Amino acid sequence: MKPEPPGKRTGKGPAPRAAGTGGKGRRGAPWPVRGSGARTPNLGTSARPRSGSRGPGVGGRSWLGGRRTAAAQAALEAEELRLGIRRRGLFLSLISVVLVIAATNVLLGAVGMLQETRARPLTDAERAAYVREDVALRWRTWPAVQIFPEEVEYIGLGRSGRIARRVGIAPESSCRGGLDAPVAGVLDGYGCRTLLRATYVDQSATYAITVGVAVLRDEESRVAAATKLPVDDRVGVRPVAFPGTVTETFGAEQRQGASWVGAGPYIVFATSGYADGRTRQAVPPEEILHSELVPVAQSIGGRIARALGQPPDVPRCTQGNVC
Repeated sequence: MKPEPPGKRTGKGPAPRAAGTGGKGRRGAPWPVRGSGARTPNLGTSARPRSGSRGPGVGGRSWLGGRRTAAAQAALEAEELRLGIRRRGLFLSLISVVLVIAATNVLLGAVGMLQETRARPLTDAERAAYVREDVALRWRTWPAVQIFPEEVEYIGLGRSGRIARRVGIAPESSCRGGLDAPVAGVLDGYGCRTLLRATYVDQSATYAITVGVAVLRDEESRVAAATKLPVDDRVGVRPVAFPGTVTETFGAEQRQGASWVGAGPYIVFATSGYADGRTRQAVPPEEILHSELVPVAQSIGGRIARALGQPPDVPRCTQGNVC
């Protein structure tokens, strides 16, 4: 059988497709002979996507997905911004409340301070407290020469004014160190803090008088202690002698009498004797009764006690005399 020329159909049935036509070439398919008129297969056709098909990242769906992602990101950022603004608003509101409360407290404190520090008249209780405090601190705030003045006026038997002169001031001592044991034992039970002493002579330098100021806790303690003191003119404050003066022989054996007087938180003791050294046993009791010895000692002690207990000038107002 003769082969049919190319391109001419013989027989029935569908004509065979030329290799490479139809868009897809298959491995092993015969290639047309050059010059035979057959079309060269387009190898690029199989790699081109069909109409309407979209590859990854190319085409409408990828573009729409990108828009949706950007919109979601923008919405997220907007929500975070809204939350941040809201939190910042809450924080600022809290700070404002704290500042308002602080300012109110400062204002109320300032008003209270102004009311407390504003000058006003003292009440009766405040005036009494002022006097008590001033008197109670005099043993520390006053100098020794003010507690024991250099000269003290006293009244003699003839009701004439005379002057006693200070010989010397003794160092501060404990109550037990400067008082006789029966007296010191009582005062220690009521908070005796210290004892101040000085020695005087009368105007004629015949008598020696030692004055002792016992400092108790307060006036109430002094009043209670005074009721327990022994009634004995042989005990009280111990004499203080100063060498090189007329009092250098004045000691416990030379005491002729003792007395005391109270003022504020103080008990002021006075003990007296002869400056020439005569002892108690050497002087008849009648002579003591008719002499100025005991009255001089009582007068000097009383003068010092009155000065310590003298009420101070109390200001009218909390800030002076102007309200």
